[in-house]
Amino acid sequence: LQLQASGGGLVQPGGSLRLSCTASGLTFEDYTIGWFRQAAGKEREGISSLNTGMTRPNYRDSVKGRFIISRNTDKNTVYLQMDSLKPEDTAVYYCAAANLGREFNGLAPSWYNYWGQGTLVTVSS
Repeated sequence: LQLQASGGGLVQPGGSLRLSCTASGLTFEDYTIGWFRQAAGKEREGISSLNTGMTRPNYRDSVKGRFIISRNTDKNTVYLQMDSLKPEDTAVYYCAAANLGREFNGLAPSWYNYWGQGTLVTVSS
């Protein structure tokens, strides 16, 4: 099982990026997919998740109204659309998968079993 996050880069404050999470050996329909980030010197934090039924997207308060998580089942890809980016959004972003039932949408990193390599997002003018 392997996940890969991509789409990071340098963006000015107020700008947008779309991150993608792809997988090999894993079908996203069967897993809750979470997005996490880790800023320099800080702990990894969960920012968004999407349960297998796609009925319960979950967001950290600091990104509500700015970030949207979605899944393209045909492409087996999960996206994180990030708008109105702020300097405090600067971090390495990771996607991860958890198999804890159809309704699970938790944001604690400890729930997630499979992790991909991260992608760096830098928000700076």
